[in-house]
Amino acid sequence: MRLSAAGACSPAHSPATARLASVRAARAPCRVRQVAAVPAAAGANGASGGNSAAPGAAASNSNGAAGHLEVYRVGNATNIRWFEVMVEREDKERLLGQRGCMLWFTGLSGSGKSTVACTLEHMLHELGHFTVLLDGDNIRHGLNKDLGFSAEDRAENIRRIGEVAKLFADSGAVTMTSFISPYRADRDMVRERCRPGEFLEVHMAVPIEVCEARDPKGLYKKARAGLIKNFTGIDDPYEAPLAPEIAVTPYDEEGNMRSPRQMALQILDTLQELGYLRDPAMPTLAVASALQRKHSDGILDFSCL
Repeated sequence: MRLSAAGACSPAHSPATARLASVRAARAPCRVRQVAAVPAAAGANGASGGNSAAPGAAASNSNGAAGHLEVYRVGNATNIRWFEVMVEREDKERLLGQRGCMLWFTGLSGSGKSTVACTLEHMLHELGHFTVLLDGDNIRHGLNKDLGFSAEDRAENIRRIGEVAKLFADSGAVTMTSFISPYRADRDMVRERCRPGEFLEVHMAVPIEVCEARDPKGLYKKARAGLIKNFTGIDDPYEAPLAPEIAVTPYDEEGNMRSPRQMALQILDTLQELGYLRDPAMPTLAVASALQRKHSDGILDFSCL
């Protein structure tokens, strides 16, 4: 089933046609790329207690004993080893009947990122899809409450949320993130951590004049008065995506302002076009099949699923 909206931009006519084509080409399953590990430096101590390795060699927790696992340094962490999951991502996606992905909403404050993402999540939920929505303001209540709005803190904010979003996408969730994420390099860093075709950049391409006229929090007014420093679009730059998978504009072909639902429908159409969503007419076959494989008696009633 395809949903569409009058005035919504067709993916085929989007500025991101080339990027979408590359996403389609990347749909073949592949293993998740792991964090690049570098050998631990000599004398690095970790939880295993005083283990060390010669420079240029991988650190081991064996202290010379045979049969122990090889461990590494990853960033500032020592004695680290990638743990292979027991349940493969493809099996989780089969259970859910959908493909995990990361919809990265980016745009100026007031561009409608959170509103459109929330509208899209409700649409997907009504169609029976498992979703996760990570909102910038909400994340700063907990995980990132120690970060401000300097360039360094903004980069760390995006790095953390990128890793969290990747965990959800790896679990098969349609994951949406709503962050200004003003710097191209930070967004590209998250993209590089994803498997091909998993990261879908959604640019809320709303002019600053429209955003400032909305000004739902009164932040533009405060920034113009000098009460807020490092405000994106005023005294801090916003680097728009060069080739986003999805570009959402505020006006339709006749110049009328589009509603959040019309914008969300555009994104939903793209997800269906790229094959991330199952046929909503058959929402539970994957679940029933998985449960049948799990239980050996074969007499479970799946009619209520």
